[in-house]
Amino acid sequence: MRLVLSFLATLLAVAAVPDLAYAQTDAASGSWGIALGAGLAIGLGALGCGIGQGIAGANAVQGIARNPGAAGAIQTPMIIALALIESISLYAFVIAFQLQGKI
Repeated sequence: MRLVLSFLATLLAVAAVPDLAYAQTDAASGSWGIALGAGLAIGLGALGCGIGQGIAGANAVQGIARNPGAAGAIQTPMIIALALIESISLYAFVIAFQLQGKI
């Protein structure tokens, strides 16, 4: 709970910064906001995908441990799900590079 409140307080502090809140476009003040956005895109994208892949992998291993005969039926959907989760991480990577190109 403390981590969630800390995250929300940080998010509120970042949103209160006028350069980010009003999307000013002059080169002196906007470039650090774009850099911050690129860093957050790749960081949060990797964090969320890592957590999702860990949960998916753990649940698949638990399912196989409970019923070893269903390993083939569990493994194929798990690999597809991991590939879809990884594609979200790649989208965050592409967004970070697009934002970095605007600096």
